[in-house]
Amino acid sequence: MNNEGEIECCCTNEGSAVPDPTAAERRMDDEKIEGLGADGEVAAAPDESADSPALPIFEKLHPLGLSAGAALIAAVIGHVAFDTERLVGNMAWWQWALLVATIALSFAPTALHAIRVTIEGIGSFAGKLVWIAAWLIFLVQMINVVTRYLNPFFESDILVGELTSVAWQLFAFVALVGLPYGVKAAVNPRIDFWWADWSFRRKAWLDFVMHTFFFLPFLYAANIILVDFAAGALGRKRGDGSWPDGWRVWNSWEVSNDADQLPFGPVKALILVGFTFFFLQILAEIIKTGFVLMGRREYGDVAAGDEFQRIE
Repeated sequence: MNNEGEIECCCTNEGSAVPDPTAAERRMDDEKIEGLGADGEVAAAPDESADSPALPIFEKLHPLGLSAGAALIAAVIGHVAFDTERLVGNMAWWQWALLVATIALSFAPTALHAIRVTIEGIGSFAGKLVWIAAWLIFLVQMINVVTRYLNPFFESDILVGELTSVAWQLFAFVALVGLPYGVKAAVNPRIDFWWADWSFRRKAWLDFVMHTFFFLPFLYAANIILVDFAAGALGRKRGDGSWPDGWRVWNSWEVSNDADQLPFGPVKALILVGFTFFFLQILAEIIKTGFVLMGRREYGDVAAGDEFQRIE
């Protein structure tokens, strides 16, 4: 009882004091409150599956170097033990040098990370170009629509055929140049009802294996084929491989059979440019997911979209 004759609130009816919660109990309560999401449900624990290396060999060596080493051994066997016309037995000097350089860079994570950042910078720049091209498509198509409805009020046709050609070539530009940015931003469709619930390490394993052994070889072969395809579209002769003389190079571009259409040689050559950027961005994804497998989260992560992408 205090001086004013009031009973202190710390006493119960039985005269025993209410025990104060311990520090451990208060800490547990705080952790429960912090673990609640915005809707009051318990939030999922953070995924720490990629914070430690999966295999001891990846502590010092990037997985890309291991893959390049296996390819180098296969190439040596193909050159020495087999008489084959396949690439594995007929590699040029620069291909040998590329494999050796890849192995060497796999022991230098900082250099690999710098290469990845440079490649993704190209993808970001491509995204800005695509944004500009999308607005140009809108303006060109608006002009096409307006002139189409104004034609009856004029004695001559004011619809410019070249504008229609510009529109579809800009569409091609968006699709081809936007490929690396789409992969970088993780907007490419996935089988999300499997992939989304996986741990970071499993996602990294899947992306690394699929990109290294399936996607990258396909893009390499596609670029080799597209070199002659693009050169022919820009005017190189198929017989002797010579280029036309003179500075008016546009006269040698492949043209359309339709009237009032722009030459489509440059947009066909753009396929090679787009697939080259695509190849580089897949290489950046391999470097990034390889760092996840190494446990080097400061250098790499697994890209994911903001929500499920349903394909129906």
